[in-house]
Amino acid sequence: MTQTESLPLALSQGDPAGVGPDIALSAWLERTVHDLPPFLFIGDPAVLAVRARQLDIDVPLKETDAAGAVSVFSDALPVLPVPTGVDVVAGSPHVSTAKSTIAAIEKAVQLCFDGKVRGMVTNPIAKAVLYEAGFGFPGHTEFLAHLASRATGQSFRPVMMLAGAKLKAVPVTIHIPIKDVPAALTETLILDTCRITARDLKERFGLSSPRLAVAGLNPHAGEGGAIGLEDEEIIHPAIMQLREEGIDAFGPLPADTMFHDEARRRYDVAICMYHDQALIPVKALGFDDSVNVTLGLPFVRTSPDHGTAFGIAGTGIARHDSLVAALKLASEISRPAGAAS
Repeated sequence: MTQTESLPLALSQGDPAGVGPDIALSAWLERTVHDLPPFLFIGDPAVLAVRARQLDIDVPLKETDAAGAVSVFSDALPVLPVPTGVDVVAGSPHVSTAKSTIAAIEKAVQLCFDGKVRGMVTNPIAKAVLYEAGFGFPGHTEFLAHLASRATGQSFRPVMMLAGAKLKAVPVTIHIPIKDVPAALTETLILDTCRITARDLKERFGLSSPRLAVAGLNPHAGEGGAIGLEDEEIIHPAIMQLREEGIDAFGPLPADTMFHDEARRRYDVAICMYHDQALIPVKALGFDDSVNVTLGLPFVRTSPDHGTAFGIAGTGIARHDSLVAALKLASEISRPAGAAS
């Protein structure tokens, strides 16, 4: 076992009124069933204790730091306390908890850079709650890139990849309206996204020559310009440049024929032009066990591929499959903070 492999993972609490506490407790209860790596929950132990009682489950909690998490993990859920300072009600998000949600993320990142954890897994946040508190970032991913830049003085371009047992997919554009996608889609954006994806698939996932299947933007990948020019004028030149650089990228491909069983055997990752083009097939093929992975950062970050699910928080019906998958994937691809080039 290497020094990195002997370290725990950091698990941030996410929004404490959501299902983050529920699935963290459930995952720890089934730690041996799923052969989970040790993880350190960063959040409010009082929230966990109340949620455990609400769910009628017995999970011993032990306040500790990263150094003590591994030895504690077999007997109790190790918790690095970040108090919310208020009473948290499952399913009822409140702006007063935003400070602790942000602090838990910051602490997890700091532990990565201090070399005290092997990577981080983030429970879901509620962006609207954070915005109300003055949070100045579009989401988790951009905030993590900011924290990495602040710690290193370097600039990082994060790339979101959704990874399931049957499909890995990367959206080039993410949370923007469909009507804005054609204007946002540039050759440079595609090149940057594909380069980062190819590099991290090599360095973190161990693929010596990743195969990138690049989707077209328009139906039938533009059909030779008859259904839009973006595929020929933007996407195709980017693919040719990637191939000149030695990256095994091919396309643009009609998206409606990219995701069946035989097609998926021809590539390692699908590069998609917009959010739903990537996320619909990933979730259709593996809704409960797909994982959100952030590429392009100097530390490992994964997350369950679902939201806070306030409507079912504290009810006992939240499934922890995606968190289990996120923890296991983070363990598999982890390496020392700052090692990515």
